[in-house]
Amino acid sequence: MMENLKIGMTNRFEKTVSEDDTAKKLASGTIEVFSTPMMVAMMECAAKDVVQPSLEEGYSTVGISLNIKHIAATKVNKKVWAVAELIEIDRKRLVFKIDAFDEDKKIGEGTHERFIIENRKFIEKL
Repeated sequence: MMENLKIGMTNRFEKTVSEDDTAKKLASGTIEVFSTPMMVAMMECAAKDVVQPSLEEGYSTVGISLNIKHIAATKVNKKVWAVAELIEIDRKRLVFKIDAFDEDKKIGEGTHERFIIENRKFIEKL
């Protein structure tokens, strides 16, 4: 199941900031700038997509922890992206280093842990 996973694997997830992505729209703030919740979602998506193509059918990953800093604001209509790198594999626990950028600067950084699950068994336990 995990033999294709290697330390150093990377993925980039990119989007353009819309009004729906702002702190004001998501009620996480009052200003129309790229929100922290959307930056977190972008970071998680980048990490998920590092490993998903390497997993067997019927398996995926779920986020279990996130430690990030949102270090700079980004205006609507700017391009943003997150780069996730797999830095640790501990059985089914995966750790990623994640950096986020806009067209002008670094906007976020941190680490994220995900756990490999078998989809069917995971849903049955709910």
